[in-house]
Amino acid sequence: MQESEQLSQVIAEIYDTVLDRSLWPAALKKTTTFVQGQASAIYWNDAANNSGDAFFDDGGIAPEYRQLYFEKYVSLNPTLTPRCFTAVEEPAATADLIPYGEFLKTRFYREWAKPQGLVDFVSIFLEKAAAKSAMFGVFRHERHGVVDEATRRRMRLIAPHIRRAAMISKVVSLKQNEAASLTEAMDGLRAGVILVDGDGKILHANVAAHAILDEGCILRASAGRLVSGDARTNAELRVIFAVAAHGDSAAGARGVPLPSAANPAETYVAHVLPLASSRRRRAALDNVAVAAVFIHKAAIATSSPPEIVAQTFKLTMAELRVLFAIVEVGGVPEVADVLGIAPTTVRTHLSRVYEKTRVSRQADLVKLVAGFVSPLSV
Repeated sequence: MQESEQLSQVIAEIYDTVLDRSLWPAALKKTTTFVQGQASAIYWNDAANNSGDAFFDDGGIAPEYRQLYFEKYVSLNPTLTPRCFTAVEEPAATADLIPYGEFLKTRFYREWAKPQGLVDFVSIFLEKAAAKSAMFGVFRHERHGVVDEATRRRMRLIAPHIRRAAMISKVVSLKQNEAASLTEAMDGLRAGVILVDGDGKILHANVAAHAILDEGCILRASAGRLVSGDARTNAELRVIFAVAAHGDSAAGARGVPLPSAANPAETYVAHVLPLASSRRRRAALDNVAVAAVFIHKAAIATSSPPEIVAQTFKLTMAELRVLFAIVEVGGVPEVADVLGIAPTTVRTHLSRVYEKTRVSRQADLVKLVAGFVSPLSV
């Protein structure tokens, strides 16, 4: 099977998860095969508290190792903190975050990754917030080798689709055990949902969408078609609707900004879900619907605590790793063992951290980091 055909099938399965979350494991398994890895998962991490869990995975990691990771080794993962600095949808492999030779000396690799034959991990951010962040990642086995440019390219091809499906699924949050129709479910959403055909003709709109259309500041109906008062936005939507009729892989891969005519400082975003899959067409009320448009207010992407700490005190990546290891693990010998570096190296980085943060005790470092962690969960 050619890569383009394989990609199209993977994308179609990814979007099917929007209406049936139980399909995520199967979709992730095909995604793992496409990227060429051992296993994949959609998960969340809290870099400040070294915690996390998996939302969905493809079963490629044995259950006992999965449990062991989140119970013990998430706090020993040396790539957790530097991963916070990567951009949304940009693949980050182990060597992008820490010298690979150092990674092989860490307890995390020696005790958790190596026994499974895992040699690398490449991930993308799906949603980046001040505290918990959602991510998608693929493990590479010894037989695959470390992440190369081909792996990164495949991750970039699927990243926007996984991110969009995950975001829309979060908005929709359909309850499988309820017998409510799609119309009733959509009417209960705070986000506006509009079904359109290839020409942008409105086939259905939920209550929230009708309110947006009636106000006319963001989007409106003109001769039964969905239009924007902004010419550039309107042209972009026309193109997305037209190509959505030709399959998932042709549809736009990012959110479309929708400026408000009433308040220029307020921006909404439209995410377009193609309805090419037969599963999604049956759920779309009308077989001529080619896309579902989800409209919600844009959220400001906030920095995570490690990013803020690093920016505030101008810490290098190595210094930041040592700082958070000191906070989470303890003394210099313990940190040296966890990070796989010499105690003298830890002391060198620690002395620079003390100098830049203007504190002189480990207890003060713990208090300093705690001050950057929001007491509110996302």
